[in-house]
Amino acid sequence: MPIENWTARYLDELKEFRHDLHRNPELLYDVHRTAERVAARLREAGVDEVHEGIGGTGVVGIIYGQSRSSGRMIGLRADMDALPILEATGAEWASQVPGKMHACGHDGHTTMLLGAALGLVESRAFDGGVALIFQPAEEGGAGAKAMLDDGLLQRFPIQEFYGMHNRPGLPLGTFATGPGPQMGSVDEIIISIEGRGGHAAQPHATVDPVVVAAALIQATQAIVSRNLDPLQSAVISITQMTAGDAFNVIPQTVTLRGTVRTLDEPTRDMVEKRLRELTESISAGFSAVGTLSYLRHYPVMRNSEVGVDRAVAAAGEVAGVAHVDATMAPTLGGEDFAFMLNERPGAMIMIGNGDSAPLHHPRFDFNDDVIPWGCSYWTALVRQRMPLV
Repeated sequence: MPIENWTARYLDELKEFRHDLHRNPELLYDVHRTAERVAARLREAGVDEVHEGIGGTGVVGIIYGQSRSSGRMIGLRADMDALPILEATGAEWASQVPGKMHACGHDGHTTMLLGAALGLVESRAFDGGVALIFQPAEEGGAGAKAMLDDGLLQRFPIQEFYGMHNRPGLPLGTFATGPGPQMGSVDEIIISIEGRGGHAAQPHATVDPVVVAAALIQATQAIVSRNLDPLQSAVISITQMTAGDAFNVIPQTVTLRGTVRTLDEPTRDMVEKRLRELTESISAGFSAVGTLSYLRHYPVMRNSEVGVDRAVAAAGEVAGVAHVDATMAPTLGGEDFAFMLNERPGAMIMIGNGDSAPLHHPRFDFNDDVIPWGCSYWTALVRQRMPLV
């Protein structure tokens, strides 16, 4: 079965809805306008229950099918927040808020789940309940965790979670997913090196923290190449170095910041341990003092095998089995949908955005032609997971 026919009646409205979100991007938990627009349209459509303010600014819509005898409820999740990036698409619907843009396609994700709500309310051709989860703060704010901490599972008996994300470079009308770890943990590292500042012409009278930082940066790269099993995966990236204010002064302190990504907890633990050991020992070797702050933000996102099977079946109904890749290679990019998948089985699936700029790029734009494919995937998944007998 290709794209479902009902989507044609809503397509113009959904495109304009997406364009409106794109013109008015909001960051992290400050997605009040977006959440209000979503909640209002859900109510207008006849969604049975609309709950606002979950996890700060999250919205949950509940739709019941023609029957509730199965006792089943599945959760479908979309993210709503944008990124602090200056847009350079030149699109008619480009961001009207300087320094903010939907550079990851969350405007499209929200629109596709809203479109699915319109179709599900209209047909109700399923047995059970659907929780439509519109989440804030995916981009670094752990909005999924906030919604869980605010009682998402206590308030709604969700038994399975499913998510969908667009992927540039994946052809339009195709899907991809895979079982097991699919996206990396997201950790932040902050390393402080305390030396003894002084005149740049008298380095012997100082303890130069810049030299210590240089040695430490080099050493961190050996963790992956010399401490990690070559068949495992990890990335350690030092992305910021803050030191000094003058060209002729050796500073007192240096601060390094960066990120660590892994695909399993033992590797994550090992990297943290080695980073701490290197920070302290290398600094001490130069008579400086080094301290590491290791902040664990997002866990590894793992798709359950049964969740992948169900996602693949729904995508296959929409796009044809030949256009669904069930063996997608993992990536070390992060995704806070991991928090939900740690609580219930399910899967994240990627939907092709075609030939576009990469995610988080000033020229990225969600492809409007993806909307009917995504809407159809969601409704096919609901029908398959909760069929009417």
